[in-house]
Amino acid sequence: MRIAVYAFDGITMFHLAAPLLVFGEVGRQGLATGWDPVVWTQDGRGIRTVEGPRVEDVSGPDAVDDADLVVLPSWPTDLPATHDALANSIRAAQARGSRIAGLCLGAFPVVDTGLLDGRGVVTHWGAAEQLARRRPEVKVSAAALYVDHGDVLTSAGTASAIDACLHIVRSHLGSAAAATVARNLVVAPHRDGDQAQFVDRPMPQPGGVGHLGPIIDWALAHLDEPLTVDNLAAHARMSRRNFTRRFAEVTGTTPARWVLARRLDEARRLLETTTLSVGRIASACGFSSVVTFRQNFVATYATTPTSYRQRFSLPQK
Repeated sequence: MRIAVYAFDGITMFHLAAPLLVFGEVGRQGLATGWDPVVWTQDGRGIRTVEGPRVEDVSGPDAVDDADLVVLPSWPTDLPATHDALANSIRAAQARGSRIAGLCLGAFPVVDTGLLDGRGVVTHWGAAEQLARRRPEVKVSAAALYVDHGDVLTSAGTASAIDACLHIVRSHLGSAAAATVARNLVVAPHRDGDQAQFVDRPMPQPGGVGHLGPIIDWALAHLDEPLTVDNLAAHARMSRRNFTRRFAEVTGTTPARWVLARRLDEARRLLETTTLSVGRIASACGFSSVVTFRQNFVATYATTPTSYRQRFSLPQK
């Protein structure tokens, strides 16, 4: 996986570091080869970050020519129009089959290319309205963490870039590899793309979150059991209405969607790391039948459990 990360004068160190850290960790942990990202600038010269330090070890635009993934990790906060040379590089890369990722305000130069016309896109919530006005042809989401169309991905602000990069690792190398990277970076291994992004309050992490921490931990340990909203609310000793409201505040999604996502997470782990039959995995993860399991798995990952296992299963010792 050849990765080219775009940089410009005034980029924040965090935005530049996020993809470098996540993708670089793949190689450092020995999960795959060739994942060492290259930083490039339009003129091949070094840049100064907004915090002050310079980045001099950069390549020129030819770094995009053989890249499998082109990352636009941010964009100047005054949101200038994308210059033709950069837009052409992005379009040409996508036409060659490269994946394009516009993280945070990096969605702006991607959207300027027209590659997302008629499709969904996300950026930092504070710039969502500006993006919608700038390119009425796209469908801007003000809430999602990231939106992935396969060839083009965009993500919301700051920490959502890490979620999006982990999602890319997961889609290429499997959930076990993404979990390894996340564990070494000490971040959450998986937050759904349509989970709500930060708007006007911090988004607590699942597990250890005030009064709901124990019920979240309990649910993760009992995925093979019925986990209806009423069951969860009763276990939390809360009314259904209050539980549903508080759960959405903590996780950014509904209890039912959260449970389904966690069941599918566990199913992927078992497919990758065990030889259990698909039927056994469906039962262990709380699905009422193999058919229900397959339907949800295909709807979420666009592949069958068997095909997923063939692609991502770890060698059995």
